[in-house]
Amino acid sequence: MTKAILYYVHDPMCSWCWGFSRALTALLESLPQEIEVQRLLGGLAPDSDIAMPESMQEQIKSNWSRIEDTISGVKFNFDFWTEAIPRRSTYPACRAVIAARQQGEQYDVLMTQEIQKAYYQEARNPSDNSTLIELANNLGLSIDTFKKDLVSEETQEKLMEEISIARELYAESYPNIVLKTGDSIQSIPINYNDSNVMLNAIEKTLLI
Repeated sequence: MTKAILYYVHDPMCSWCWGFSRALTALLESLPQEIEVQRLLGGLAPDSDIAMPESMQEQIKSNWSRIEDTISGVKFNFDFWTEAIPRRSTYPACRAVIAARQQGEQYDVLMTQEIQKAYYQEARNPSDNSTLIELANNLGLSIDTFKKDLVSEETQEKLMEEISIARELYAESYPNIVLKTGDSIQSIPINYNDSNVMLNAIEKTLLI
């Protein structure tokens, strides 16, 4: 029997991914044990030192409000927009997840959570390497190793590899869940408030 793989494609600075975190945790806790779970970084926005235009800032703020209205219990700290210099640049945060993962697979999730907490609750900017290094320190990582891995060519290559795999899975928006069984690829519709809807869809797909 071909092993089923559930891909979770995300970006640590994707606001809908943060809103999805509780439903994702509930889904993963209820998955059949025979399903392998792989996390992939989709990479929303390449490196940039340019501040976001006002129009983009307003668009994203509006998106945050829509998420609060859509997903029960999710609240954003809008102070970010006055206390930080927003940049449309998520690759640094993605590389931070990879660099943290190099020191233990568990740090993939933990660094993602730290980035989301810093960005959405503490009004700190994860587009800045200085912020990411502080978060690595919070996790007790080897800072010298993390600093080196954060900017290494190997880490950038790994990010581009994961982005490429996500595209091969047709996962072009985030969060995205894809179930792969053999040569079959099935997108699982995201439900932000009820993990059972996704679990039922996965189990139904496995029976086909």
